[in-house]
Amino acid sequence: MASPTDLRKGRVILYQGAPHLVLEVLHRTQGRQAGFMQVTLRHLGTGSSTTTKIRTTDSVDFCHTETRKLEYSYADNEGFHFLHPETFEDTVLPRVLLEDQKKFLIENTIYDILFVDDRAAQLQLPAAVTMKVIESPEGIRGDTASSVQKPAVTETGLTVQVPLFIQPGESIRVSTEDGKYLSRA
Repeated sequence: MASPTDLRKGRVILYQGAPHLVLEVLHRTQGRQAGFMQVTLRHLGTGSSTTTKIRTTDSVDFCHTETRKLEYSYADNEGFHFLHPETFEDTVLPRVLLEDQKKFLIENTIYDILFVDDRAAQLQLPAAVTMKVIESPEGIRGDTASSVQKPAVTETGLTVQVPLFIQPGESIRVSTEDGKYLSRA
């Protein structure tokens, strides 16, 4: 058991009997009352988020976590399959947990997977990924006052706005935070 003041973004706590990932922490005080921590949590089983208040006088139970580097292999009805590069052990993450992140998954690429109590709980994406452009219309530049962009479809099906000089077959870097074009790769 630990104090709520030890809460940090990225830690995993046991909340209402289930592991939750801490997304955001704010320390608040109100007049003469005792302070409290306003915490945004994501349930690692269902993926739903909630915001709650934890008094600084309460105690928090932290879960044992470990990050492993696994290679993304394929997706099927069961979920997304990741292989350990040395033992070839198959780890499956359910589709519901990766619904927002699946557009950044590229086969045969190594990703960090968060394990909570020796069970796969969450995919941790890098800040940017390199993707190949599959489809992009020919760019025609007319009388413009600023940079012009065109849509491009990547190998994962993600549509990104790119500069006119990007052609199909080229690799680009895309931010995983907002899905925007960063640079040529």
